[in-house]
Amino acid sequence: MAVLDRGGNAFDAAVAAGFVLTVVEPHSNGLGGDVSIVAHRAGTGTTTVICGQGPTPAAATIERFQELGLRSIPGSGLLPACVPGAFGAWLRLLLDHGTVRLADVLEHSIGYAERGHPLVPDAARAIGALAPLFQNAWPESGRTYLNADGTPPAAGTVVRNRALAETMRRILRHAESVSADRDAQLEAAHAAFYQGFVAAAIGEFAQGREVLDATGRRHRGLLCADDLASWRAPVETPTSFAYGPYLVHKTGPWSQGPVFAQQLALLDGIDLGALGRGSGAYVHTLAEAAKLAFADREAWYGDPDHVAVPMDDLLGPDYNAARRKLIGDGAARDPQPGTPGGRSSWMPRPVQDTPMPELEDWMFQLQSGMPTIVLAATTRPGDTCTVAVADGHGNLVAAVPSGGWLKSSPVIPGLGFPLGTRAQSMWLLDGHPNSLAPGKRPRTTLSPTVVQRDGESFLAFGTPGGDRQDVWTLQTFLAITEFGLDWQSATEVPLFHSDHFSSSFTPRACRPGVLVVEAGTAPETVEDLRRRGHDVQVVQELSLGSKTCVAGVDRDGGTVRAAAGPRGRQAYAVCM
Repeated sequence: MAVLDRGGNAFDAAVAAGFVLTVVEPHSNGLGGDVSIVAHRAGTGTTTVICGQGPTPAAATIERFQELGLRSIPGSGLLPACVPGAFGAWLRLLLDHGTVRLADVLEHSIGYAERGHPLVPDAARAIGALAPLFQNAWPESGRTYLNADGTPPAAGTVVRNRALAETMRRILRHAESVSADRDAQLEAAHAAFYQGFVAAAIGEFAQGREVLDATGRRHRGLLCADDLASWRAPVETPTSFAYGPYLVHKTGPWSQGPVFAQQLALLDGIDLGALGRGSGAYVHTLAEAAKLAFADREAWYGDPDHVAVPMDDLLGPDYNAARRKLIGDGAARDPQPGTPGGRSSWMPRPVQDTPMPELEDWMFQLQSGMPTIVLAATTRPGDTCTVAVADGHGNLVAAVPSGGWLKSSPVIPGLGFPLGTRAQSMWLLDGHPNSLAPGKRPRTTLSPTVVQRDGESFLAFGTPGGDRQDVWTLQTFLAITEFGLDWQSATEVPLFHSDHFSSSFTPRACRPGVLVVEAGTAPETVEDLRRRGHDVQVVQELSLGSKTCVAGVDRDGGTVRAAAGPRGRQAYAVCM
């Protein structure tokens, strides 16, 4: 908001917020992680995607992991590390669409890292659970996140990350020493990270030492400085789908983003209003459409630079008319992917490495590839974060930054941040669209959304939540577009999701047939869903959906608007 108040645009503000999140939510994201961005420029009416999902290292082959005796890619440590794409993607957004200088967007994150910020409860909870790991096996993480006496800080404690502040300051000093020109400074900052001292430190750390990971053993990483040197964040045409007067823009099939559009394509021939929001028929219909779309995700999605993804067919009207007929009155127990264009693919089955007996709690936490900390009674939200910004010009940007969280891998000495572990989502199997291969983007879950209405700027939104992002945000979107709820109310509707398919994160858990719904869902709806054959699990009210954030333009009222979901107690909506 400070950036907007000084005359910056939505893109400037998003970049500043993105860098701040790497400091104040270290349990959810970091400079060593990744980000997916969808940006809409009101002046030109163009929408673009900036891919901040870095590729796998050149040395990352199926054979290499097999030589290590692994049947799956671990979710922590150095082996699953990819090229960190977040920094380059934020710079690309600023270079292509922003107006302010690098110093103007970095001053906030440097300030919080250097002078301190109150530790949020979920970060404190994560540090507390992992303290033995940090004390004994990941010493640089201990120096970064623990108190001077080695104890975990309490929630609300003012914490600092001076090494991270110095990393950003050093990048900025280098950029300003190269040129007084704004764009030249951004290029120099990119070089400092991907070809300079940051890349050198990452390569030396990843390949220079063995690190304890989720396997219970120590491994060196595969990532090296050369992997970073040639990478730049790609700018792409979005995957777009017209739904009534709305044009929905998503990322490509290197992410799960098109799942949102596929669900809309399946629902496009159904009168949702007649079903009634929140009824058993409504929840059932959305849940079954999600299963069909996610079956296609499991079988077809991957990096389109490496594999042919039949996206046009998957979103085509004939294909989805045929798939729509598979939605019956009862719950599908074994939904299968379709055969777009007559082609066929397959859904891999998770294969786990032999579990270790009698795990200590910190190792149990480490074996889960998500940032979430699992407690005895519940799973705390804490996965990923999101930024959505609209400005008075009608510019829109939605971004979902993630990866490089404090649980993923050790902090790199001198840099103040760990690497991400996104390669864990890939398969050690030949021939699948999301199989591991050198220089290939893992299929990420990060899925921001921008929507136009009647050709005008309308909504930008996103949520944390791993595989569930496009199920939860769809419910918010439909509450606004189909049922006329105000934006804030739309973030508060009781949510649901299916746990039918394998998670994208180790240990790739799934619960076939299970439909999770929040308390607050009408009892008659729950009864109807069970009658239809769903294994319904009712969870605590407002416990799903994490931190949905919505920003946009209300042309009817001539205002910018925002909404923030109440879940997680850590989402904010601000307008001026």
